[in-house]
Amino acid sequence: MASARACNDTGTGSASLDALGFVAQVLRGRWMLIFACFLLMSAAGTTYIFGIYSKDLKSSLGYDQQTLNTLSFYKDLGANINIVSGLINEVTPPWVVLSMGAAMNLFGYLMIYLAITGRLARPKVWQMCLYIYVGANSQSFASTGALVTCVKNIPDNRGMLLGLLKGFLGLSGAIFDQLYLAFYGGDDSKSLVLLIAWLPSAIAILSLPIVRIMEVVKTVAKESAKPFYCFLYISLALVAYLMVMIIVEKSVSFSDPEYAANAAVVVFLLFLPLGVVIKEELRIWKQKKRHTLSNPRATTMVVVEKPMAIQPAQPEPEPDAAESSSSKPKKSSFVSWMVRTFKAPMRGEDYTIPQALASIDMIVLVFAVVAGVGGTLTAIDNMGQIGESLGYPAKSIGTFVSLISIWNCLGRLASGFLSEILLTRYKFPRPLVLTLVILVSCVGHLLIAFGVPGSLYFSSVIIGFCFGAQAPIILAIISEIFGLKYYSTLYNFGSIATPLGTYILNIKVTGRLYDLEAAKQNHGVKEATCIGTQCFKHAFLVITAATLVGAAASFILVWRSWSFYKGDVYAKFRVAAESAVEGENAVVASAETNNTSAFKEKDENRPYSNKDHQ
Repeated sequence: MASARACNDTGTGSASLDALGFVAQVLRGRWMLIFACFLLMSAAGTTYIFGIYSKDLKSSLGYDQQTLNTLSFYKDLGANINIVSGLINEVTPPWVVLSMGAAMNLFGYLMIYLAITGRLARPKVWQMCLYIYVGANSQSFASTGALVTCVKNIPDNRGMLLGLLKGFLGLSGAIFDQLYLAFYGGDDSKSLVLLIAWLPSAIAILSLPIVRIMEVVKTVAKESAKPFYCFLYISLALVAYLMVMIIVEKSVSFSDPEYAANAAVVVFLLFLPLGVVIKEELRIWKQKKRHTLSNPRATTMVVVEKPMAIQPAQPEPEPDAAESSSSKPKKSSFVSWMVRTFKAPMRGEDYTIPQALASIDMIVLVFAVVAGVGGTLTAIDNMGQIGESLGYPAKSIGTFVSLISIWNCLGRLASGFLSEILLTRYKFPRPLVLTLVILVSCVGHLLIAFGVPGSLYFSSVIIGFCFGAQAPIILAIISEIFGLKYYSTLYNFGSIATPLGTYILNIKVTGRLYDLEAAKQNHGVKEATCIGTQCFKHAFLVITAATLVGAAASFILVWRSWSFYKGDVYAKFRVAAESAVEGENAVVASAETNNTSAFKEKDENRPYSNKDHQ
């Protein structure tokens, strides 16, 4: 009985150890990393809900509309100027960038909350611009730490991964809107600023031990894609639920318990991918257990240190050669340095930052982004004024904004998965997908330009989808053509083209032409409202022309990178993963050989006995 009790105790202890080991594997696994990045991205898009609390900024601080628009500009500037976070992430581990982002988010929005609640002396306008810039810029630190880390750890299926991550970012505004309704019932937007201050920062702090650089793992293409499709189905369920609730909330009044139940469903759908994480890690755990049982000696590994390879001494240069090298003019050495610095390697290799920024491929891509993303974002920013000028009621305008948010997410998911499938199965170049998306957005611009009755619903869907679809494709193209070594900086550099495009097409074109038409209708009165199809007609005809030029620039990139995308884009990552697996197998084989020889030597040195003779 004592032995049986000991066996039971041993079995219970081993079971508990197995459970703890499995929990540790889940928390340290790459699938948990993906889930943590989903949560980070779902909390990183708080700049999209500026319109909810902007009225409190205006009323509590006594701002006019021009001052409020100035704050909005600094918000957009902070959300898109991401070079600093990229450069920091190049030389530090991800937890540094995430910690800085959490601190910036807490500081920026907490100062705004203290200002609008009167707990702080009324700050000057430049101080409020600084606060909102710092708070919005924290979004770039969170997205850099999450997105870049995921792509570096999981380079295969990156289109799907980027689509999912950017999709959660696009849904962030709708998610926070539902949480806000549950916590405050839609009546206290000042407290929403406090929620924005602490919740994203808390999520970033909790993810610090999880989000890190890991070794690339060799996977089978079909098996590695299955979990991403599960994530996609869960994301689509979340999108569908949010769309239904947004439409219902526009027409039905909810009680506080109903808002709380609604938020609970949203949180449940947000954490549902955790089930996929546990399932995948359990599969990996079982594979390891089977490997351990079939190779018991592999558990005892012997590490054999290899002697350091001694580099042969370089012969001293002959005097004549030294004199001739020193007698060369400095101009040639400067020219050679310039050539080494800016001469681009082959596509797919790791570009340096100067090589990438000076390459024709990057210049063409940025030009396409300025025209393509700049045009769609101009339409999104002016959707309220467009609906007002065409005579749509206020409730319909709110529906347009919600549709844009939902279809923005669907566009990111669809482009990420579709471009990945087309690339891996049919060698369909990803820049060609970008060209087609930019061309489709022209349809939405033309519907706005000619003011076709009832067409604003369709144009909002088209523009929202195309705006969202461009983001994952652009980020994937940058990672594929210019490599992953300096991806943190290069992908953030690509985002700078977005505010440049909106500055040109929104402020210089759309805003100026709208004011001219409004002044014409109101006999020169400034800041007047414009009514009719003529308000945005000429502006969106110009935007359509600029978008066509952007599509042409994107097609130039298709032509330049055609042969590259017809090859195996992910070949070098598979080679690296296979090399890592071969190295692990070699270590295990070495351990087994050493263990076998040790047992044999022990057997040979054992004293002879009668049992041996028998």
